[in-house]
Amino acid sequence: MIRVEDLHMHFGGLRAVDGASIEIAGGSITGLIGPNGAGKSTLFNVIAGLFAPTSGQVFLGGEEITGLSPHALFHKGLLRTFQIAHEFSTLTVRENLMMVPPDQPGEVLWDAWFKGARVRAKEKAVRHRADEVIEFLEISHVADELAGNLSGGQKKLLELGRTMMVDARIVFLDEVGAGVNRTLLNTIGDAIIRLNKERGYTFCMVEHDMDFIGRLCDPVIVMAEGKVLTVGPPAEVMKNEAVIEAYLGRGLRQRPARQLPDAAREAGL
Repeated sequence: MIRVEDLHMHFGGLRAVDGASIEIAGGSITGLIGPNGAGKSTLFNVIAGLFAPTSGQVFLGGEEITGLSPHALFHKGLLRTFQIAHEFSTLTVRENLMMVPPDQPGEVLWDAWFKGARVRAKEKAVRHRADEVIEFLEISHVADELAGNLSGGQKKLLELGRTMMVDARIVFLDEVGAGVNRTLLNTIGDAIIRLNKERGYTFCMVEHDMDFIGRLCDPVIVMAEGKVLTVGPPAEVMKNEAVIEAYLGRGLRQRPARQLPDAAREAGL
């Protein structure tokens, strides 16, 4: 679904991404992890069109999309969420969802004035889609609540719901678990798994919660210092000495190997 080849993203003398190459298979839930400063978010932002890379290429289903803008990628089915939710705070949950589908005739003044039947029919269809999303995510109790009044976890669910309002090919989730209580995080995880299994969604997520990563993701891509360190199943990644060293420092090479996974878990890995 996604192929990144020898990607570099430099900010002056800082090499935030330094020759990273990754593949994200269609139908997978792929995790992207690494210590702070590893280049995860920058890689995300390049793929999602926020930055044009210094060099390298990005492909979506075989089509090169390097440097395309976020709105162009949206129309190609590549969507993302943000670590800090970007809701329309003065609109209701339902209205936030109804804002997403493109090319609605009610957005055109001429159609709004002279093609009322067409506008009403489209709005009815979009509202029906929004209600289906609300039911799927089990947030009917806040459907008419202003989005700005939602909890952090509910806002993350709303962001996930917005990706369901169009036919997404791949969704990039940026720390969907950040600031979310465990109960709501489980609800978000259940929704992601259902979207993946029942609707064929492909996901890639940056996340620091390794329990969450371990539950949802296979494979896991590990980055360090702007490069890809290793790729593999979460259980193998957590036991990889190079990964533990990247998180915790070189001093752990002196510790018995059997202690390394426990040390990693204690550090949040």
